[in-house]
Amino acid sequence: MNILGLVVFSVVLGIGLGLLKEKGKPLLSVFIALSDVMMLITGWVIWLSPIGVCFLIAAQLIDKPDLGKLFQSLGLYFVTVLTGLAIHGLIVLPLIFTLFTRRLPFKFLGNMTQALFTAFGTSSSSATLPVTIECLEQKNKVDPRVSRFVLPIGATINMDGTALYEAVAAIWIAQMYGRSLDFVSIIAISITSTAAAIGAAGIPQAGLVTMVMVLSTVGLPAEAVSYVVPVDWLL
Repeated sequence: MNILGLVVFSVVLGIGLGLLKEKGKPLLSVFIALSDVMMLITGWVIWLSPIGVCFLIAAQLIDKPDLGKLFQSLGLYFVTVLTGLAIHGLIVLPLIFTLFTRRLPFKFLGNMTQALFTAFGTSSSSATLPVTIECLEQKNKVDPRVSRFVLPIGATINMDGTALYEAVAAIWIAQMYGRSLDFVSIIAISITSTAAAIGAAGIPQAGLVTMVMVLSTVGLPAEAVSYVVPVDWLL
């Protein structure tokens, strides 16, 4: 269950395979095929998830004596995540843009509206990628050599929102179970959430899969993920 060690090993293995070039291609092909079949299975799970989620939530609700308190806590969690995303998306990222370009971000963000709505509608950074490339190159006049190198990498590993969402979820679930997290545990959650977000696929609800890794880091039960399922699709 050394999840962080597994993630670090996977990154190092990937770097090693890249350096081997032709020699590493057979093993790389195995991992690509494994990734493809896991995406296929994940698709099946997503289609069946409404039924499964119904029973998961029902089982958790039966064990809770005070449902009103549970829904109040879930609402606070929902607001906390949205607040964090708003601070990051509307303050931190525009500030970085302004510092590096010496221009206000409003026009740039306005030109990205189509990509933002597509991302919200599909819940998938991979599905949004073609629209993002089009908005950057045609509306914001970004060099295609830059956009077509940076964006595929960003859509795969630069999942700031997923990292924030999983970290807050893990801390909230710990509170639900009456677990007191010390400073070291919070740092461990933060690091694991970031690493798990890098490894998450750019498809809907992929964050739920990697959240199990985050929970196991601090000894929380995997079935606790069912608490956040009702609001996962929106967050």
